[in-house]
Amino acid sequence: MARLLSVNVGLPRDVAWQGRTVHTGIWKAPVEGPRKVRRLNIDGDGQGDTAGHGGENRAVFVYQDASYRYWQKHLGRSSLAPGQFGENFTVEGLADTEVCIGDRYRIGSALFEVTQPRVTCYRLGIRMDEPDMAALLVKHGRPGFYFRVIEEGDVEAGDEIVQVASGPESMSVCEINALLYLPPHPRERLECALRIPALSGGWRHSFAALLEQRSTESAAAGNAGLGPAASPPPAWRGFRPFRVARKIAETSSVTSLILEPADGHPGAVALPGQFVIVRLGPSATLAMTRSYSLSRPFDAASYRLSIKREAPGIASAYVTDELKSGDIVQLGAPRGSFTLQQGTRPLVLLSAGIGVTPVLAMLHALAAEASLRDVWWLHGTRNGREHAFAAEVRELLGRLAHHHSHVCYSTPDPGDRRDIDFDSAGHLDQQLLQAINVPQNGDFYLCGPATFMSDLTTGLRALGVAPDRIHTELFGAAPSLTPGIAASQKVPAHVPAGAPGPGPMVTFARSGLNVCWGPSYASLLELAEACDVPVRWSCRTGVCHNCESGLVAGDVSYQPDPLDAPVDGNVLICCARPQGDIVIDL
Repeated sequence: MARLLSVNVGLPRDVAWQGRTVHTGIWKAPVEGPRKVRRLNIDGDGQGDTAGHGGENRAVFVYQDASYRYWQKHLGRSSLAPGQFGENFTVEGLADTEVCIGDRYRIGSALFEVTQPRVTCYRLGIRMDEPDMAALLVKHGRPGFYFRVIEEGDVEAGDEIVQVASGPESMSVCEINALLYLPPHPRERLECALRIPALSGGWRHSFAALLEQRSTESAAAGNAGLGPAASPPPAWRGFRPFRVARKIAETSSVTSLILEPADGHPGAVALPGQFVIVRLGPSATLAMTRSYSLSRPFDAASYRLSIKREAPGIASAYVTDELKSGDIVQLGAPRGSFTLQQGTRPLVLLSAGIGVTPVLAMLHALAAEASLRDVWWLHGTRNGREHAFAAEVRELLGRLAHHHSHVCYSTPDPGDRRDIDFDSAGHLDQQLLQAINVPQNGDFYLCGPATFMSDLTTGLRALGVAPDRIHTELFGAAPSLTPGIAASQKVPAHVPAGAPGPGPMVTFARSGLNVCWGPSYASLLELAEACDVPVRWSCRTGVCHNCESGLVAGDVSYQPDPLDAPVDGNVLICCARPQGDIVIDL
């Protein structure tokens, strides 16, 4: 007979960790007497990070007494007490190998439904004083699971747990957990999982992505259910020499480079929207590493990069003032998942400033195939002097049977002609999109400054555009994802304090930073954090893939080994160390 051994609650608290403050509800303690279980949690309980925890499908977390005994032996601990794993219910019975998604249980006067396994983050490692705990739960098949509250009611330690319904497909918590985190992700089991109505939305989305990946990608293409959107593996590792065949002044501040392979081998066909990482500079010791979108899709013969001179941009100034036709630059292979997808829905290409480059490559591709899709070109810039590619865009649009265009100048010059050079004064925003009747059922591709991207994404969602129809590309570093960490003042990326490390060179390409590796860092993630390079992570042990980043050049080793490999050409920085000089797309 299954039984409720302990009801555990706790309100979020601030905890000091590695020089930062973590807001977490992982600390739970047993309570005496009956407690009311409500739709979102138990009276007296709370979640610190509601983006990653809580909600209807994660209202009550359940962990088993048998798993306590297992971990006591495995970890050599004798002092584990109910609530130690952050669970609300410590139970006798209900093993992860036996409980199935969709099973329903009556406890006290409340009715519950199993919705998903636990998604374990770094905070359990803090609570357990075991940094690898997130990975250990998955490796050992003991994640625990969440209940949804079907009927609110009172529960109390000692209550009998009675199963009143069985979930369809009979997929256990343990199997569902392994299906997401461990290869090989069999297609037929993914299809079974997606037929379970009780499975929570996040897990359904992950399994749908894995199922699509199984239909279009090889088994070695990473984990689409966890990592970034799948894209083809880079055509080559590291850097290759390319010669500047031509240098074109598009405007007073934008310069295009036509680059051709200089090593006797063809390049690789780039997908419209992809970028390359470039090493610029007069010598290897003075090289600057930057990422630039390709501004038109070409065959393997040449690439075009279009670079805006920024203040105080050292690299862009070098391109404008010093780089000459015939000079050699080093290029990484085209990469990135911000690419034009096939389909029949309307296409809306939105850009601001130099953010035009990847969507211009998409427009080239559409024009080359004489696409019959409904194509909207929406672009914002300051004025005609800074309006790069205006004539080129008009010519490309003229090749499309169904096209619309709207150009905004934020500060038009007196000589700029309305309805000829531009269509309206101001900025691209939600109100303008409504006014010109942009189709809400289209696929939207956005690139530009961070504020432009954020405001337009919010505006599109307010207009009813589905999130999976909004595709974005941000120049520079992506925003950080550091769940539960108290906000702090943003600091530009910098070399870490103290003497340089004795190890290999680590280049953070988007941040323009070269740093020597040192033995004080347990991972590339820790080095990035010491440099205030924006990073994204959650588990810190190679499970969740939030930290997955592009590995442009070099090799790494892992400790611990990831549970599932990243996409070919990527790296999980949370558990990786450099094996020689490396370049990372961060």
